Amino acid sequence: MTARTPLPPTLGNGAFSVRDARSAGASASRLRSGDLERPFHGVRNRIPGKPDLLRRCATYQHWMPEHAFFCGFTAASILNIPLPYSHEQSEDLHVAVPAPHRAPRGKGIIGHALQVEGTDAHVVDDLRISSAERTWFDLGSALNLSDLVAATDFLISRSAPLTTPSRLAAALARYPGRRGRRSLRQALELADARSESLKESQLRLILSGAQLAGLVSNLEITTSGGSRYRADLAFPEQRVLIEYQSDYHGETEQFRADMTRRSRLEADGWFVVYVNADDLRNPEELVARIRSVLFKRSHDGH
Repeated sequence: MTARTPLPPTLGNGAFSVRDARSAGASASRLRSGDLERPFHGVRNRIPGKPDLLRRCATYQHWMPEHAFFCGFTAASILNIPLPYSHEQSEDLHVAVPAPHRAPRGKGIIGHALQVEGTDAHVVDDLRISSAERTWFDLGSALNLSDLVAATDFLISRSAPLTTPSRLAAALARYPGRRGRRSLRQALELADARSESLKESQLRLILSGAQLAGLVSNLEITTSGGSRYRADLAFPEQRVLIEYQSDYHGETEQFRADMTRRSRLEADGWFVVYVNADDLRNPEELVARIRSVLFKRSHDGH
């Protein structure tokens, strides 16, 4: 096999533009070689392996205008805001510029020209992105209410908040007339800083929407034996706990821990209902099942 011609050393070890490479003496055929990734039009990258989001953003940022910033789903992913799977897996980058600048275009780029204010963008991990409040606002017209509530829960989480409800409310007031305002207002009213995962938020929304009285998020419980637990969702009056079980809970060590936890709670009179992703796909049946449990517990004297 014929060895590839070395690239000009002036191009460095990472990404570079085709224009710079040609100016440095690289041939067109060398720039089409399989060892070079082509993440965007006019850009090559010699770093091996499929690039993750942060690397794609860092690569593109070298060529995007100084007034541009990552926004929408891309900014949300950088901030680790939970998103639907389809958006988490997307390789497109959402890039905004202040209007009336022309929105960026190109392979893998979804451009936006936005009305922005001075606080709408900042730097995170050396990347220019929209602020937590502006990102939330832009998600309002792109997510359904359930996913928007989950995003809001994450942003105001009591464990690691990125913003506050008052700052989100202020963001709503700054942009009158924009699409998604009604959903954002609803999401802010339904948000709970105690929620700890997207699925937990969705489960809470299903149950609260069914008007099941007495629902509490992340209830702290100490058993008679001194073990301390936090329930995802609970109905304390009926001593019923609703626990979301992800695939992680199927791992052997976690499965054993869950068995012990459930046994200790049930020994103290709690009734534990486990819920998984399949249950969330049939919310009517899930609500009917939990309603039946609550009714029986109420009439059994719990």
